[in-house]
Amino acid sequence: MKKIGMLVAITREMQAVLARYGRAVSEETRCGVRVLRYDMDGYELIVAGSGAGEIAAAAACALLIDRYEVGLVVNFGVVGGLSEEMTRTKTCVVERVVHYDFDTSACDGTLPGQYCEYPDVYLPATRALVERAIALAPELKAVTCASGDKFVEGRERKSALREQFGADICEMEAAAVVLTCDRSGVPCLLIKTVADALADGAEDFGTAVRHSAERCLDVADKIIREL
Repeated sequence: MKKIGMLVAITREMQAVLARYGRAVSEETRCGVRVLRYDMDGYELIVAGSGAGEIAAAAACALLIDRYEVGLVVNFGVVGGLSEEMTRTKTCVVERVVHYDFDTSACDGTLPGQYCEYPDVYLPATRALVERAIALAPELKAVTCASGDKFVEGRERKSALREQFGADICEMEAAAVVLTCDRSGVPCLLIKTVADALADGAEDFGTAVRHSAERCLDVADKIIREL
């Protein structure tokens, strides 16, 4: 039976998982990560609640791969929109990520946001899975995600990220997931739904996050079942 890892960051996203799948077959906490196991039709689903941010997400992703030996990592979650197109509840599949607050350019000549083993600032998600997701859910838009350990609020800050990196959305875990999976040779799929649009802030995010998380999981669940 194939094993699929699902990484979720915040409480509202985990609540969406529990509402959809119910009580897990087993539950444990490892390295501070809440891990739920579900026996699904044809596969085993291992859900890891990482907590917010790149460090927490990288640790949880590595745990899924190394301890639970998953063959695929799916990350779903809510994000901020960086363009007029990225309105609330707009759901996307991430095709590439830039870790925008990573910067070693002063000592090694790379660009801000660039890891030295990559040719540019963008970390690619698994292309075959992006294409498969769009085939199964044509309403999805393939996007560039700006990922960093900051909640980005307001039009000015969001527009600056879009201008510098050509990003469509922003959040706090995708770079960790893509980098950890790529280095481990494990495919990844990232499905994201906008909770706060270009001109929105923290209050708008708080109002929309539950519905956006549920919408995001709806799409992610549909794709997982068809992979």
